[in-house]
Amino acid sequence: MLLPVFTFDTTHHALWAEELATENRIPAEIIPAPPQAGARCDLALETLLEEVDRLTAVLTENGVEFRIFAGSPD
Repeated sequence: MLLPVFTFDTTHHALWAEELATENRIPAEIIPAPPQAGARCDLALETLLEEVDRLTAVLTENGVEFRIFAGSPD
């Protein structure tokens, strides 16, 4: 199963998102952005499926711009 990943327009936003995830004890890992995501930044953030809503809320509350990519492995 493919996990949804959070993609960003800047490296700053990707690293900020990772920091916020850590501060909020949300398991997340920086990974290469999937080429199919069309993200402007080469970094993405992956988390557990059950943490997507919580991470979305934390990033939104802190003004981090992101998109969620949940594409297929093709």
